[in-house]
Amino acid sequence: MIMNPGRNNLGTEENPSYKFINVERLTRTGRFLRRFSLDELPQIFNVFKGEMSLVGPRPPIPYEVECYKTWHRKRLDVKPGLTGLWQVSGRYRLSFDQMVKLDIYYIENWSLWLDLKIILKTLPALVMKEEA
Repeated sequence: MIMNPGRNNLGTEENPSYKFINVERLTRTGRFLRRFSLDELPQIFNVFKGEMSLVGPRPPIPYEVECYKTWHRKRLDVKPGLTGLWQVSGRYRLSFDQMVKLDIYYIENWSLWLDLKIILKTLPALVMKEEA
């Protein structure tokens, strides 16, 4: 198990994704940025540089990848994206395995139409309040 002595959950083999859960450390501005996912905006520069796509699996943190099962690694076959099927299909309510299955579904069924549907569903998903 990988854990941080603080309240940040760095994940486990069953759920390798990182979640910052120490919300009392966030400032009012930080909570606002996070609430509307504005903290993700700097990644748009990575899209312009060609390192990321608008739509695709979220980029993993290297120590998360260390916990991946073999089948989880398929999500690394494409460029990461700012938004994806996971974000518009339940986000934090889904388990890590469910998230990976959605990423694999996206990879295996990619189309411009699917990208457009995900982009159109992203704005309402950002506005809906959801706890991490």
